[in-house]
Amino acid sequence: METKNSMEEIHSTIPVPTRKARFLKKMFAFSGPGALVAVGYMDPGNWITSIQGGAQYGYLLISVILMSSLIAMLLQVMCAKLGIVTGMDLAQATKALVGQRTAIVLWLTTELAIIATEIAEIIGSAIALNLLFNIPLLLGVVITIIDVLILLTLIKFSLRKIEAIVFCLIITIFIIFSYEVALTNPNLVLIIRSFIPNTEIFTAQVSGGDSAFFIALGIVGATVMPHNLYLHSSIVQSRQYVRTDKKALEEAIRYATIDSNMQLGFSFIINCLLLILGASLFFGKNPEDIGRFAQLYNALQDPNMAGAIASSTLATLFAIALLASGQNATITGTLTSQIVMEGFLNFTLPLWQRRIINRLIAIIPIISCIYLWGETGNVIEKLLVYTQVFLSIALPISMVPLLYLTSSRKKMGIFVNCKIFIIIGWLANTILIALNIQLVIKTINMLIG
Repeated sequence: METKNSMEEIHSTIPVPTRKARFLKKMFAFSGPGALVAVGYMDPGNWITSIQGGAQYGYLLISVILMSSLIAMLLQVMCAKLGIVTGMDLAQATKALVGQRTAIVLWLTTELAIIATEIAEIIGSAIALNLLFNIPLLLGVVITIIDVLILLTLIKFSLRKIEAIVFCLIITIFIIFSYEVALTNPNLVLIIRSFIPNTEIFTAQVSGGDSAFFIALGIVGATVMPHNLYLHSSIVQSRQYVRTDKKALEEAIRYATIDSNMQLGFSFIINCLLLILGASLFFGKNPEDIGRFAQLYNALQDPNMAGAIASSTLATLFAIALLASGQNATITGTLTSQIVMEGFLNFTLPLWQRRIINRLIAIIPIISCIYLWGETGNVIEKLLVYTQVFLSIALPISMVPLLYLTSSRKKMGIFVNCKIFIIIGWLANTILIALNIQLVIKTINMLIG
């Protein structure tokens, strides 16, 4: 049976220039998928871990963000190459490798990971609405259902326009945090030095706060999102390159690699800015009290915390950036859910139905927490942390098939991973799995304790 094209409605819909066209013209045509992928690397889960890391340990953990981002870049390039060379997304290729029964289990796990990501985005959006307009959290959660209407509007647009909208939201977040960090006058020399890993990451512990190692595990666990691997391998196929021409495939891979690394570079910078902001404003000032979005919002207005730069404008910009982060996932989460359902089950639903199903499932645990424990306290933020733990558990299910497939000459031909990439990939995979296991164990111990 012939494999159906991944996301048939967008497959090979975006034209690309001829081979003789200039670099910038080609780069513009191939740019876009990287932006849709990059938003997964700057979600509310990343925000909390990065800012807490800076608040409690200064610039120490910047090296963790760097290493995690480099691993993410490697994996996303492999995803793009898999989609371009084989004509299948990661879900389709994995199903062909493991068979139908195992594919059903993998689909279920991946869908749960997407729901976990959805929960984090709902929490971020609802808290942002609360901070900006004083809307109760429960009502804010319900209001997020309305973003189905946003998706229905976006569906009428081309993928190209959706990519542009997402990129604009990324730029918005980038500008806001660049501005806020610039006002804090951070120590640039110390920041540069901190990109070199330090053994204190394994030993540092502040009184009343999490250990540096625990936060580092959280940063790693929240960085490489499973759903991004499926998403990237599919949407790169939206370009109209010649599938049977070796030179055309090489060109598509080259420009997809540049696009991916540029956009993930943006997400890397944004995560660094979040950590630097936390360090500049809160390091040495009772950082154990900094961890909830509302506390961060209030701190930006408090002269005792933010000093001379404290203002309601800075706090409002922070909340706007948080809202933009949540809305980005509205688009990418729905696309990914459709990709994995089609790839693993060969079953399709209209995107608006996928949106409603995902959102309704995701709001159940959030509303339950609010009903049982109220809107005060940190229960909602703890739920956000737990979603990151689940993503850590689900990550190897996506990583292992990706590394195996792209390292197979039978599957990839001349485009197989080079030996150094194979070694780095499996080493990174092993380290990430080990760190994520540690994260799960520490979280369980924390809950029991």
